[in-house]
Amino acid sequence: MKKLELRESLALEAARLMYEEGVEQYFDAKRLAAKRLFGGQGEKNMRYRPQDLPSNGEIQAALRQIVQYSEGELNQVRLFVMRVIAFETMNALIPFKPRLIGSVSTGHVRKGSDIDLHVFTESLEDIETYIEQLGWRFKTKQVTVRVSNDYKDYSHIHCKRIFPIELSIYSYDDIRVTQRSSTDGKPIIRLKPAALERLMNEQHHSEWENYLATGEIEGIDLFQ
Repeated sequence: MKKLELRESLALEAARLMYEEGVEQYFDAKRLAAKRLFGGQGEKNMRYRPQDLPSNGEIQAALRQIVQYSEGELNQVRLFVMRVIAFETMNALIPFKPRLIGSVSTGHVRKGSDIDLHVFTESLEDIETYIEQLGWRFKTKQVTVRVSNDYKDYSHIHCKRIFPIELSIYSYDDIRVTQRSSTDGKPIIRLKPAALERLMNEQHHSEWENYLATGEIEGIDLFQ
């Protein structure tokens, strides 16, 4: 098998694993794809090097193809519903300067996608108390992330409104820090509520106008 064919096969299998089996991380998906295709049950003489594995961007492109084939127009309905829920959630969290990131901001949602928000505070207890007063059910988890040669602990709050919502907690100083995408290395898209509102008006104009007039989210019943 040629290198190009190898990369394409691995990218497609990694994308399938993420879509159908819920593998969340690109790294895990590509390693598991290699094991599935060329492991003990695969071609005994097949060998691959880490640099032969597809990039995150290649897997993301294959994943988009799977989503388009599997979901079609339903995917755009899902995107609009998730964006409205994200908008409402951000408005509820205005004191913590929420920013929308991830697939809901870029438009690359799929079955299993969640709503990712960055929120900023110097006190985890403050935002937990605030959310409790909103009446939301949530869980807080600590995640250790390697940053350069050091490790940092971050808090994540998980809640749900039809779709899973993850709040990543940062200090106020971090709002000025530019983070980069794991797929292409470019600065991540991080939207304020006003920017998200403009995006919905541009990309989902009729559905957005109906929401503003009635408060109803078109298509939400498909996911409840």
